[in-house]
Amino acid sequence: MNAIAIVRLMRPWQWIKNLMIFFPPLLSGSMLYPGVAVRGLLPFVAFCCASSASYIFNDLFDQERDSLHPVKKNRPLPSGQISRITAALLCAVLLSLSIFLSSRVSIVFLELVVAYLLIIVSYSLFLKHQPIIDIFCISLGFVLRLYGGSEAFGVLISDWLFLTVFLLATFLSIGKRYSESLTLGDRAGQHRYTLGVYLDGFLEGALYMSGAAVLVTYAIYTISTPHLVYSVPLCMYGLLRYLMRIKLGLSGDPSESLLKDFPLLITSLLWVLMVGWSIYR
Repeated sequence: MNAIAIVRLMRPWQWIKNLMIFFPPLLSGSMLYPGVAVRGLLPFVAFCCASSASYIFNDLFDQERDSLHPVKKNRPLPSGQISRITAALLCAVLLSLSIFLSSRVSIVFLELVVAYLLIIVSYSLFLKHQPIIDIFCISLGFVLRLYGGSEAFGVLISDWLFLTVFLLATFLSIGKRYSESLTLGDRAGQHRYTLGVYLDGFLEGALYMSGAAVLVTYAIYTISTPHLVYSVPLCMYGLLRYLMRIKLGLSGDPSESLLKDFPLLITSLLWVLMVGWSIYR
């Protein structure tokens, strides 16, 4: 059995999205309380198992379509490095582990994880073929992670934080779709049905609109915390840098953009430091 292929199938680099569960304690000023960081380990692992299971489930249904993609054809399933039976068994194990770990956190957290899994399954089966709804499904995954952190740490989520995360997730989801349309060109609709439905200029216009909305809602959110408003320029730079990456023909995948784009990575680290300085000093 190809261990490297199994790791690639699980996509651990995408687990960076699950750090969203730490946003509630980080932004509430309780992250440095004794035992808080350790308390987040179990819910983080639960969401990592859930997200990896969802990636494998989606790959099983997209295997034939991925084989037509210039990059995705090299994934473990379409390339034949892993059999469908092995992938299905691994998906079942990760799913069971996610459910078990989530139940150890709380019933509400389990409900949030189950909701996340149901959305992903619905997305893989039919919602990904519905224009705009396909984008919202991805955005809801981030929102559910946020509220999972709220439940795990017992921290309330403000309306402005919810709006900021939802709009940011929408911005990133649209960016990923727009990047795919630029990369695939006339073949975009063959790989993803909705890319053949969106009219010319729609995704680009939606990307600019959602990016502006993120900047406004985040700016309003920061006003309630002294000195945090000074992180708005960092936010603006990050949004513009991501836009520039896409226009240059680079990947719009959020995790890949963060890990492979040095300016974006530094911007993210500076944002964390500025949040720490503003809230914990």
